[in-house]
Amino acid sequence: MTGFMIEDFILSNETARRLYHEHAAEMPIYDYHCHLPAELIATDHNYDNLAQIWLAGDHYKWRAMRTNGVNERYVTGEATDYEKFQQWAATVPYCIGNPLYHWTHMELKKPFGITDLLNPDTADRIYKNCAEMLQQPDFSVRGLLRKFNVKLVCTTEDPLDSLEHHEKIAAEDFDTKVRTAWRPDKAMAVEDPVAFNDWVDRLGELTGMQINSYNDFLSALKSRHNYFHDHGCRLSDIGLTRTFFVDYSEAELKAVFVKLRKKNRTDNEEILKFKTAMLVELSAMNAEKGWTQQFHIGALRNNNTKMFNKLGPDTGFDSIADYPIADGLAKLLDRLESMDKLTRTIFYNLNPADNATIATLMGCYQDGSIPGKMQFGSAWWFLDQKNGMEQQLQTLADLGLLSRFIGMLTDSRSFLSFSRHEYFRRILCNMLGTQAEQGLIPNDKELLGSIVRDICYNNARQYLELDKITS
Repeated sequence: MTGFMIEDFILSNETARRLYHEHAAEMPIYDYHCHLPAELIATDHNYDNLAQIWLAGDHYKWRAMRTNGVNERYVTGEATDYEKFQQWAATVPYCIGNPLYHWTHMELKKPFGITDLLNPDTADRIYKNCAEMLQQPDFSVRGLLRKFNVKLVCTTEDPLDSLEHHEKIAAEDFDTKVRTAWRPDKAMAVEDPVAFNDWVDRLGELTGMQINSYNDFLSALKSRHNYFHDHGCRLSDIGLTRTFFVDYSEAELKAVFVKLRKKNRTDNEEILKFKTAMLVELSAMNAEKGWTQQFHIGALRNNNTKMFNKLGPDTGFDSIADYPIADGLAKLLDRLESMDKLTRTIFYNLNPADNATIATLMGCYQDGSIPGKMQFGSAWWFLDQKNGMEQQLQTLADLGLLSRFIGMLTDSRSFLSFSRHEYFRRILCNMLGTQAEQGLIPNDKELLGSIVRDICYNNARQYLELDKITS
């Protein structure tokens, strides 16, 4: 059977179809990394229309609209929601070949039940129909999580976050677990001493500590780390444009911190020493608490200075970086391993040229304590499309153990993006099904079905151990 967005979408052979429909399709979703606003889950928000739930904050779509010649007024500007949606609908037909075309129609099909192609002719009808549905109680934020069968959502918060919204959710009887992940990037962002000092001052106010020394700084961070742990946090995440490791001494770090607090100029070597030390210290905190840590590597951010000054970060002006990563990453992992402070770790890389580097480095630090302790994470950002996912899966299969992979996540700000789990599952089943029918792997229904179920849900659930948390 051929056609677009049919039940067997992406599934090119009988084994792939069996694996997906009998094993993958009905598995729950364990979304262990995203950027969904916890406040909207706490208040069980209802969006007014598709523009609000689809276009606000979605720099994937913003990039496509700009590329299609859409004026910024209709992207991030003052145009109405309906006008912005019209411009997106006019852009969609030109997205053929881009994953946005797939995601758009998958998200219309589920949860809205709309199978029409989005284009200028269908835009008005689709906009109105979806707006009506979005006002219904079962299309609220929590309703959408139920429709997608999401059992876990891990949002991402700065160490200064009060976690008040997570407290509210935890106190209620909601069948989707909502956890936070600690994102301490600003504790390392010393390139901008003014912003760094403002953050440190707020850290001091929040913890009731006078932060005048490097040791004071670490104590305050540990206080917030404990606070997050007490609120059910068991994951951390750090974003790195590149990896690095520069040897340092405690005396050097103390001197650099004093310079930073005085807002004196620090050179590149001092910055790298401080950042290296923070990676080690933050990783050690994670290990002591038994957390899982995540590293996102390879995004070159805010390349368009003019638009950054106008719109700020995360607005569609980032790209793939191409810095060497092997040496710095190996030295960091080796230091942590030598300290017995290397906890469960997931690395997501953005440059596909680094796939084999990440996969082989992970194999150097597997210690037999748990299956897949060191994870080559799912295809991320510019790579979470069909080709990128296939490359990541095949590299992991070639150089590691695909069967121990903890699977997909959304890394998204949209409550409709859980379709990416379905997208991933179809791609996974097609890959395994194709290899089985080619005789490259056994066409063993139970073996392959078990592997699919594990990658889709079971492995992540067991690896993260979040079900053990009772707080």
